[in-house]
Amino acid sequence: MAHVSVLLKEAIDGLSLEDGDIYLDATVGSGGHMEEVWQRMQGRVTLTGIDADLMSITITEEKLALSGAKPKLRVLNFRNIDKAPEILDIKNPTKILFDLGWSTDQFDEGGRGFSFQKDEPLIMTFASKATLDETTAYDVVNVWGEENLADVIYGYGEERYARRIAKAIVEARGEKPIETSKELAEVVKASVPIFYRFGRIHPATRTFQAIRIAVNDELQALRGGLEKGFEILKEGGKMAVISFHSLEDRIVKNFFKQQVAMNRGKLLNKKPIVPSEEEIGNNPRSRSAKLRILQKISA
Repeated sequence: MAHVSVLLKEAIDGLSLEDGDIYLDATVGSGGHMEEVWQRMQGRVTLTGIDADLMSITITEEKLALSGAKPKLRVLNFRNIDKAPEILDIKNPTKILFDLGWSTDQFDEGGRGFSFQKDEPLIMTFASKATLDETTAYDVVNVWGEENLADVIYGYGEERYARRIAKAIVEARGEKPIETSKELAEVVKASVPIFYRFGRIHPATRTFQAIRIAVNDELQALRGGLEKGFEILKEGGKMAVISFHSLEDRIVKNFFKQQVAMNRGKLLNKKPIVPSEEEIGNNPRSRSAKLRILQKISA
């Protein structure tokens, strides 16, 4: 299934691209937003981007090359976005986009256990390959204590049956290690009430989200990325952020409000922009997306 960028038109419209802009995509993904920028502006803007995942960089380079574009792309987690100007050899960006959603390519081809619909090793790291000192989903599931697991599943997944799920995980791993995404999904599914197994979303959705957030320290990375991104953003420039769950959106909303309170930023949309009914119908994954845009008015 090909990846479809969420709120594509709304995000690029909101950034109000102009000749001479330096566009920095902080989450390259499959390159959908960057491709839209190129289609609209061609060589009149400088296209740059970072992503923690080498696969995303490769996919985007190949996609953009078909359109004649040669963006500057580098592997870098957005928590270190302040290093982007140096490694990309650019001046301060005038437009920055954070798309916090996961690319379909990463779920379908990553082989890292993000999807409960596949039988893949429990890794869930942003980077294509986890280093020996990095925490993986296997570590979280098979080593962390029951109470810690429950707190993570409840806090990061907002999962009402967190304690039941954590207890089931600990019992299952006592028999043998839980090694794959499919095994974990089956443990979660068996631990929740029967009615919950047949709801609108798969019963393991929130647990997988929580473990992925914990593995990658996503919320702290987002806080750092927003702060550092705003620092390198040129005065008068704009930052757009597309979030996909309430924890992310709360962080973005509060950060934007802080900048406004300090007279450093101006909200360009007081309420978040959400997908149209048509977009949700065409791409159900977009249903929880929210877009917020901030303009930097003072350093």
